[in-house]
Amino acid sequence: MAEHNDLGKRGEDLAEDYLRKNGYRIMERNWGCEKYEIDIIASNSEFIVFVEVKTRTSDHWGNPEEAVSKTKIKRIVQAADFYLKEYDIETPARFDVIAIVINKKTQEIDHIEDAFWSPVN
Repeated sequence: MAEHNDLGKRGEDLAEDYLRKNGYRIMERNWGCEKYEIDIIASNSEFIVFVEVKTRTSDHWGNPEEAVSKTKIKRIVQAADFYLKEYDIETPARFDVIAIVINKKTQEIDHIEDAFWSPVN
């Protein structure tokens, strides 16, 4: 497995642990349909939460959350829409980003709730 894939998996593991410790129930991990994938689907008492996890070893090239492009947002929203319809879920949805910076000494986790909204069009 490529080093960046190892880093991504480690970040997703940390994000899952973080969510569990903060009262979320993990429903799916790396859920995909067709060409879309959602890193983590979780829920709390109010929302079903679609989580994009971005992991970096430094913020030298910018913060991890800055790597969530408009195209990526569109794909996440499309996948979430498919998921909600497929499983007939009427719980309000929220889109979060968990940005993680891991280096040899520390790991920083930034949970950005409502990081983006579903575009109307």
